[in-house]
Amino acid sequence: MCTVVVLVRPDQILLAANRDERMDRPWDPPAAWWPDRPGIIAGRDRTAGGTWMGINRHGVVATVLNRPGTLGPAIGKRSRGDLPLMALEHPTATAAAAALTSLDASLWRGFNMVLADRSGAWFVRGVGYGYPSAERLPPGVSMVTALDPNDMDSPRTAAHLPRFQAAEPDWETWKAILSDQSGGPAEQLNVEPRGGFGTVSSSFIALPAEGDPIWLFAAGPPHQAPFLPVTLP
Repeated sequence: MCTVVVLVRPDQILLAANRDERMDRPWDPPAAWWPDRPGIIAGRDRTAGGTWMGINRHGVVATVLNRPGTLGPAIGKRSRGDLPLMALEHPTATAAAAALTSLDASLWRGFNMVLADRSGAWFVRGVGYGYPSAERLPPGVSMVTALDPNDMDSPRTAAHLPRFQAAEPDWETWKAILSDQSGGPAEQLNVEPRGGFGTVSSSFIALPAEGDPIWLFAAGPPHQAPFLPVTLP
């Protein structure tokens, strides 16, 4: 179960994300891995060829998470890693959300997506049938796991959403929360490896109202790996 935290403010949009995955599933850090998709920078899943998070030359960010009970691939279903790449073909988060809601959701296992640009953020939900739905995320902090935004039925959200809401919206404060390994298995934001599964990378993205986006990426658990700037288009 991955986690994405979004702060929506008039002066900036902040995103923080921990990626939880099998430790033996190979991947590459964010870069321009797709020659046929110029202007897209994203991490690459070597197994299926898609991504969990990326940004395009317009400053649109797209990230995908699993819904409950949908971990891993399924026969006859497309990789959810294709969805962020499809979203990043669009010049705004609003256009990306509209495009995703026209898709046949049955082609993929259940998914959650967070889309953002400097104007705001969207949550897109695909439940495995019909069409995906989209809703604009409100001002303030939203936390997305395998459940819907700010759903307190998620132990992780219940434990950590109030911390993000109370925290100063700066990198060092958010990094400390992203790095926290306290709590039980269902609550941990930075998942300790168990059964070959754990937190494998972490990201912090700032989309200021004016100026260039910033992406800091940790190629490992956030309490161990350094956060380094990603070269953006």
